[in-house]
Amino acid sequence: MKSFSILTTVLLSTSTSAFAPSADASRTNSPLSMAAGEGTTDAPSSVPMPNPIIKLAANGMSLLKPIFSLEANLQAAILGAISNVDKEAIASDIEVLKKENKVLIYTYGLSPFSTEALSILDASGYEYTNIELGKEWFLLGGEESETRVALSKEVEGGATSLPKVFIGGECIGGCAELASLVQGGELDEKMKKAKAGGKGGSDKPNFFTSLFA
Repeated sequence: MKSFSILTTVLLSTSTSAFAPSADASRTNSPLSMAAGEGTTDAPSSVPMPNPIIKLAANGMSLLKPIFSLEANLQAAILGAISNVDKEAIASDIEVLKKENKVLIYTYGLSPFSTEALSILDASGYEYTNIELGKEWFLLGGEESETRVALSKEVEGGATSLPKVFIGGECIGGCAELASLVQGGELDEKMKKAKAGGKGGSDKPNFFTSLFA
């Protein structure tokens, strides 16, 4: 309970700044819609350090993982049954999106962790696709609830929290893991290895190279 109280205090203290739109961010997302190429090629060459308070809170969320997992599966079971959701189709859609997008992120519209992760990706200068499942977990419908549970199977430990970030088809985790890549100076290398577009480059073949290949 002491850990829960500390985590709650941190979340409340950061919610105002996290929800406030940044000067260079103007996102227009709708539930289960994709916003591709939000990263820009004229972004700074180095990614700013992530918000340390948000990262601390994101790491602290692991303490509540068993509770969230139970809630997520229960929500998916009830709403999924009501909506007659096809679980196999949900899993198939995720696989297709992973293959079609070099950088993919699933988010909540009102989550400070999703907001921070999107800010990191924006600053990286690489192109990415954002899929917003809903404004928050308690506002999800049947399909979105089943998607959240399906995404939890992409990470070790089965965390049901969002965001979920995929680079080169691999789920690296969420906001805390993305922030760690930045702090360790590994994000740029990982993006290049995945052949992510943007940052002054492109994952599309050069016209003249293709012509004489």
